[in-house]
Amino acid sequence: MSTLDLGVIGNSSYGALINPQGRIVWSCLPRFDGDPVFCDLLNGGDNAVDGGNFGFWEIDLADFDRSEQNYEPNTAILKTRLYDKQGNAVELTDFAPRYLNHGRMFRPVTIMRRVAPLTGTPRITIRLRPRFNWGARVPDVSRGTNHVRFFHTGQTLRLNTNAPLTYVLDEVPFLLEEPVDMMLGPDEPLAGNLRETANTFEERTADYWRTWVRRLALPLEWQDAVIRAAITLKLCTYEETGAIIAAMTTSVPEAAHTQRNWDYRYCWLRDAFFVVRALNSLSEVETMEHYLRYLHNIVGEANDHLQPVWGISREGALVENEITSLSGYRGMGPVRVGNQAYEHFQHDVYGNVVLAASQSFLDQRLFKPGTEENFSRLEHMGELAFKTYNQPDAGMWELRTRARVHTSSSLMCWAACDRLAKIARHMDFTDRAMYWQERADIIHSTITSEAWNEDMESFAESFGGKGVEAGLLLMAEVGFLKPDDERFQKTLDAVERTLKRGKHMYRYAEADDFGEPETAFNICTFWYIDALARVGREDEARDIFEEMLSARNPLGLLSEDTDVKTGELWGNYPQTYSLVGIINAAMRLSRPWEDEV
Repeated sequence: MSTLDLGVIGNSSYGALINPQGRIVWSCLPRFDGDPVFCDLLNGGDNAVDGGNFGFWEIDLADFDRSEQNYEPNTAILKTRLYDKQGNAVELTDFAPRYLNHGRMFRPVTIMRRVAPLTGTPRITIRLRPRFNWGARVPDVSRGTNHVRFFHTGQTLRLNTNAPLTYVLDEVPFLLEEPVDMMLGPDEPLAGNLRETANTFEERTADYWRTWVRRLALPLEWQDAVIRAAITLKLCTYEETGAIIAAMTTSVPEAAHTQRNWDYRYCWLRDAFFVVRALNSLSEVETMEHYLRYLHNIVGEANDHLQPVWGISREGALVENEITSLSGYRGMGPVRVGNQAYEHFQHDVYGNVVLAASQSFLDQRLFKPGTEENFSRLEHMGELAFKTYNQPDAGMWELRTRARVHTSSSLMCWAACDRLAKIARHMDFTDRAMYWQERADIIHSTITSEAWNEDMESFAESFGGKGVEAGLLLMAEVGFLKPDDERFQKTLDAVERTLKRGKHMYRYAEADDFGEPETAFNICTFWYIDALARVGREDEARDIFEEMLSARNPLGLLSEDTDVKTGELWGNYPQTYSLVGIINAAMRLSRPWEDEV
C-alpha cells in the first residue's frame, strides 16, 4: 500500500485527503492554499513532532481488521467501510456539499462525515485533532449544547454533531448503535435538524455530480478512469476566482530524500491550460469560462513580463519559506510554503495563456464568448512571446540556477502567435491575421534552424543544445510539426532512447540543481503515449496507457511521479497534470462509439 492511496473530497472551495482507514490526513481551510488544519500527511516518520499525534480526524474501530474504500459511482462522495476481527463493521461517508441552490452554486467550506453501523455492535472512538499555524498551535476549545468550537486568532471551526460531545472531546470509545452525523466548518449556527441537513446535503450533492458527469462527452473505452479524473480536476478548481491549482498538497517529495519538495497549491498558467484543454475535450467548458475570468484579470494587469504561477486570488508574491513545525512527508522534510517559481522567467507562459483562451473565440455554447477586447489583451501576450522566444529562461521544468533558450519555451511562443493568427482570421481581422502569421513563421523558422541538432538527428532541448527533454514531444500536439514529419519522428526516437525507463518517461536525464532525476514524470509518459498514437504506433500506446492505469492508486488517482522500480507514487497529489494525461490518452486511443452502437 502506498502512502498516497488517498481519497479526495472537495467542492471547488477546498479539498481534503482521506486514507484507506478513513482518517483525514490533509485539508487546508478555508481554501487550498490556507493553513493545513489537518496536517498529518506532513508529520510522519521518526522525526514526527509530538510523535505525529495531531492534525487528523479519524473514526477508530476497536479491534480493527481491514477496510474497503470506493466512490459512489459518478460522484465525489467517498465511502469507507471498516471491519473488526469479530465481524462488526461501520461505514463512513465523506463529502463536501456542492449543488445549485437559489440559482447559485452552494459550496460551503464544510466537511461532512457520516458514520453508520453496518453489522453487529461496532465500538468506535472519534478523534478530532485539528491544529492551526502549520501544526504549531493547539486550538482553544469551547463546548456548546450540540457543538464544539476550535479556535485561535483568525480562525474558528465549529463541529455540529449528534454524537455525545463528551465522547468526542474526551475520545471515549462507545458503541455505535445508530448513525452519527458530523459537520465541520465555519463558526455558524446550524439552522434546522442536523440529520435532515446531512441527508439533504448528501442527496443533492450526489445529484449534482451525477448530472455533471452525465453531460460529459466520454470515450467508449476507459470511462471509469476518465470520469474519476474529470471529477478530480473539477475538485482542483477554486471556483470563486476561477483559478486551477496544480495539486492540493505541498512538499510531498518527487522522490525519497531528495529535497525536491515544492508547494503546488497555486495556479500555474501552464498546468491550467492543460486542464482546460482536457475538460474541453469532454465538452465540459464551464471550467474554461471560470478560468478565463481569472486569466483575463491577470493578462489585463501584465506589463512587460508575465510570471508563470499565481496565487488563487491572483497573489503575485509567493515567497518561499520553510516550515519547522512539521517533520515532512514520511519525515522527509523540508515542508515549504510558497514557491520561488513566481520569480522565474518561463517564456512558454505566453503560449499557455493564448491556447487556454483560443476556444472561447470559436465555441458558440459559451455564455461569454471571446470579444475583441479579450483578443486585444491576448495580442499583448503575443507581443511578449515574439519579444522573448529566443531569450534564455528557466524553462517549463523551472530550473533554478540555469538559463537557456529552451526549445519548448520557444515552441509555445510560436503557438501563441499561430493561434492569434487563427483567431484573427475567424474574427475577420485580416491585417491582424497576417501580422501574427508572419511572426509565427519567423519563430518557426528560427526553431527549425537553431534547435535542430544534426549530429543527434533530433531537435535539442535548447538552441544549440546537445540533449533532449520530454517537452519536445509537444511539437506534434500543438501543431508545430505534423506527426509524419521525419524531424518529429527522429526526435521521438531520440527522446525514447534517452528518457524512457521501462514503460515510463523521465522529463530529462541530465543532473539539475538537485542531482539526476530518480522518478518518472507522469505527464511526460502521457505525452509519449500521445506521440506514439499520432505516428501510428497505437498498439504500443495502448500498452503503455494500460501500464499507467495500473500505476494509479486503488481510487483511480495519480500523483506527479512514479518510481519505475517499485511502482510507488511520489510528488504532490492529486496532480492535475497526471489526471489530464488520463483523459487525453483515453480520448485519443479509444475505439469509436460506432464500433459498438
